[in-house]
Amino acid sequence: MATKKLFEFEVDEVMDIFVLIKSADARLAKNGKRFLAMTFEDDSGELAGMYWDAKDEDVALFEPGKVVKLNAKRENYQGKPQVKIIGLRLAKETEPHDPSYFLPHAPEKRSEIEAQIDQFIFEITQPTWNRIVRNLLQKHHEAFFTFPAAKTNHHAFAGGLSFHTLSILRLAKAVSSQYEGIDTALLYAGTILHDLGKTVELSGPVSTSYTVAGNLIGHISLVDGEIVAACQTLKLDPQQEDVLLLRHVILAHHGMLEYGSPVTPHVLEAEILHRLDEMDASIMMIQGAMAHTKPGEFSERVFGLDKRSFYRESEDE
Repeated sequence: MATKKLFEFEVDEVMDIFVLIKSADARLAKNGKRFLAMTFEDDSGELAGMYWDAKDEDVALFEPGKVVKLNAKRENYQGKPQVKIIGLRLAKETEPHDPSYFLPHAPEKRSEIEAQIDQFIFEITQPTWNRIVRNLLQKHHEAFFTFPAAKTNHHAFAGGLSFHTLSILRLAKAVSSQYEGIDTALLYAGTILHDLGKTVELSGPVSTSYTVAGNLIGHISLVDGEIVAACQTLKLDPQQEDVLLLRHVILAHHGMLEYGSPVTPHVLEAEILHRLDEMDASIMMIQGAMAHTKPGEFSERVFGLDKRSFYRESEDE
């Protein structure tokens, strides 16, 4: 009989399984004692839990990226699922201990994602944009196809960055076939590069965290710097109009200044990318919440969508 996964246990059910530590933050309780605020994950999802009365050796031992044997009870706290930790120890070498085994992955194979993105690159017929895209994808190739698109929220799984990119490319192709006057080469180039800065902003697929550059600069500004650097390599003027258009589409893709974009969209392709990016992220967050919601009930609140909960329709009797 197969071992149950982390998110397959019901409330009040006790689990004794191997999981990956996604995060472990040392904090002080009101009584002055230290505890670890932890998040555990496997490919079924992630759950938070508190490790109370944490000693120095516990903080050093239970680091993000380590596989542990978790003995705990599934609970709900303020409407959110969590685990009450009963016992915790590191996995032994004779037990499952490879972090990659526990990572959630993109729903499509990497080889298929790569092949489809390559096809879209062939459709970027404007030579400047094509050269820049190829240069930067070659530079960040491995990270682009293995990193998540976010630490939490949407596409927060191994390969999520490239899968998110491909999803938007598919949407962009559909929109371009529906409306006239869209520069598909610009839209595709902007889509492929819009989140490429996350290969610098994030640490990687295992126990994802923000890098110093990610915290201080952010992925939007980081990828703009990457484009300027690519122009120097390719002997292009970063101030020429076609490069400025590409930079604008990317710099504006969060849509609003308060959401991190240094500019708001001022060309059609920038507006389209912003809307499609937002739509793809929102759908993935809602689907993620629905996957852990029983028919006829509301999901837990989704932080990235104004803390709204979503209803899953009842199954037919």
